[in-house]
Amino acid sequence: MRSAAPDANRMPRFYCPVPLAAGQPLQLPAGAARHVQVLRLQPGAQITLFNGDGGEFEAIVERMGRSDVGVQVGAHRAVEREARHEVHLAVGMPANERMDWLVEKATELGAASIQPLAAQRSVLRLKSERAEKKLAHWQAIASAACEQCGRNRVPPVHEVLELPAWLEQGRGAASGRLLLSLHPDSRAVREAAGDSQAVIFLSGPEGGLTTEEEEAALAAGFSRVTLGARVLRAETAALAALATLA
Repeated sequence: MRSAAPDANRMPRFYCPVPLAAGQPLQLPAGAARHVQVLRLQPGAQITLFNGDGGEFEAIVERMGRSDVGVQVGAHRAVEREARHEVHLAVGMPANERMDWLVEKATELGAASIQPLAAQRSVLRLKSERAEKKLAHWQAIASAACEQCGRNRVPPVHEVLELPAWLEQGRGAASGRLLLSLHPDSRAVREAAGDSQAVIFLSGPEGGLTTEEEEAALAAGFSRVTLGARVLRAETAALAALATLA
């Protein structure tokens, strides 16, 4: 009796940030190798690899060492699971583990990129070595979220910037620039986005942006938007906008 073909959606997925090619024997990078070992996979196990360049590869575990894992890379599948619209989140960093949660869920919801910002009312302040460690930590969270949710492109988490410096740089060529605001004249986020295929959504930290910061964002081309009558937590607001736009 012929066995059914393996379901690619059920194969364990591993982010493998190295060049991949069908028919290639490969020693997995340290992070992916550790993950394979934690799952106690054995030689012959079928897995999926992706490196962020688009699509994914079938692979078979061939060797399990003490600290290394060898695989045989198989066929490439041109599968994309990106959001319909390109949404870049620029967020005043929430404190404690809430930023970790935001990065994870934003990746699952399809964020094209995440820009952590330090604003006047930010509780979380990061400098030098601590900022570098946090950035690496957040990027690892984004990679793990892609493994879990099926995305084959890992959204970059940019280096932490002060809000004024980020506005001056004018990062991103998105046609829509939206600013979350409590101003009474704010438009609904979907209405303000219109037909924009790429959007930058800017929201503040706990306590929101100050009047001065809002004015600076407006001067940089942002438009005020609202998510409705309820006041949401900083991390919830960014995700609600992403779910609406993406």
